Amino acid sequence: MEAEHGELSVRRQCELLGLARSSYYYEPAGESEENLELMRKIDEEYTARPFYGSRRLAEVLGVNRKRIRRLMRLMGLEAVYPKPRTTHRRVEHRVYPYLLRDLRVERPNQVWSSDITYVPICGGFMYLTVVLDWYSRYVLSWRLSNTLDGLFCLEALEEALEQGVPEIFNSDQGRQYTAAAYTGRLEKAGVAISMDGRGRATDNAFVERLWRTVKYEDIYLKEYGSVAELHVGLDAYFRFYNYERPHTALGYCTPAAVYGVAPAEVCTGK
Repeated sequence: MEAEHGELSVRRQCELLGLARSSYYYEPAGESEENLELMRKIDEEYTARPFYGSRRLAEVLGVNRKRIRRLMRLMGLEAVYPKPRTTHRRVEHRVYPYLLRDLRVERPNQVWSSDITYVPICGGFMYLTVVLDWYSRYVLSWRLSNTLDGLFCLEALEEALEQGVPEIFNSDQGRQYTAAAYTGRLEKAGVAISMDGRGRATDNAFVERLWRTVKYEDIYLKEYGSVAELHVGLDAYFRFYNYERPHTALGYCTPAAVYGVAPAEVCTGK
């Protein structure tokens, strides 16, 4: 992206790259350089070992626990629970029961899921959300935001629903997912809503695995220098993940092949 490009406006460059113009103008949320480096280390440790709380992280990183706890809250990590808590429920929002216990997922669009994770970036950080098809592991949509408001989650949901409609949609109990605008959109589409049990690390396991994959194969390696670079990089990575990266759990097929939007011949195991 070049703000002073002689022939292409910022708007046209965004269109060519498939980048929302609002994303180009996002400023990453920031902290001191020292705290940003510490947050990066916290994120790496927590991504590898999601069962670590603030006490264990303070011991591993050799940092005051009070400081670790403050930064974890800022990052959306809750020490009390065994999974990242980038979302917090509002008491007035309705919570739906968990519908996936003992359910056998056998086909695309049977179950979709969504979650939010913290993403480090040079000079700050962003939040990333995806909508994922459980059966195929296909990433239907994704969005970035520099705040934890619910708009970017709703935008991701709208894009995903343009491609299909799931039977069940699962998420955590965060305010982004319990908000009337979000649940109302799902109910309007005739989708059964499922929500994780409070503090359950395994209820949304497929998205948690995706976060580890994205961070270790792309974000930690690239160390993106701006929001625009992060957006372009993630767009390229998710295309690779969906259409080129074979999964052992899928018989070495790609998510796109299993979801049905790419030829089955791309499966290396066939």
